[in-house]
Amino acid sequence: MVFTTHALQKAADSARRASPRRLLLALILSLSPVTLLADDFPISEIHTRLQDDVYLLDAYIDYRLSDEVIEALNNGVPITLQVDIEIQRKRRWWLNADLATLQQRYQLRYHALSHQYLLQNINSGAFYPFHTLDGALESLGRLNDFPLLDRQLVEQGEEYLVHLRAALDIEALPSPLRPLAYISPEWRLDSDWYTWSLKP
Repeated sequence: MVFTTHALQKAADSARRASPRRLLLALILSLSPVTLLADDFPISEIHTRLQDDVYLLDAYIDYRLSDEVIEALNNGVPITLQVDIEIQRKRRWWLNADLATLQQRYQLRYHALSHQYLLQNINSGAFYPFHTLDGALESLGRLNDFPLLDRQLVEQGEEYLVHLRAALDIEALPSPLRPLAYISPEWRLDSDWYTWSLKP
């Protein structure tokens, strides 16, 4: 990241007037405005369908890891990626009603002896080996037949909203690495919240 003279001068000027907490926020915002707004894990190909009385989700998450994360991964640091899903019943005159919250978590690590990337579904415990990082991320990004909701939980005539997001979990990193990860935009990787309508 390039720190411009203008950005540093602006941060220095703020230091004379702002509290330490405000100074830190001002510095972060002045140095990385584009990164904070970036969609690091864009989501596409979203589709839901009803099968055997269960609503299933298909989607693709394009996991774009930064060079810093890839370097740490290749040096033995495991990374955890999570997919958050929230389902709400839409209400016209009041706040939407929360219906379900789902979280799917995965750990990705590099095994130096076998020269393989190991992907673990933390929810199920299943392991999957890959010869390349691209192969692991491609597989990780494919959500196929993911069970969203039982048909019995929805009512005909109502409208439901599904919210989907993916993120790198900084809290799951080894503790010596967390302080750096919290302040580095190279580690704060996630997607926007994607929302679509589900009508029974």
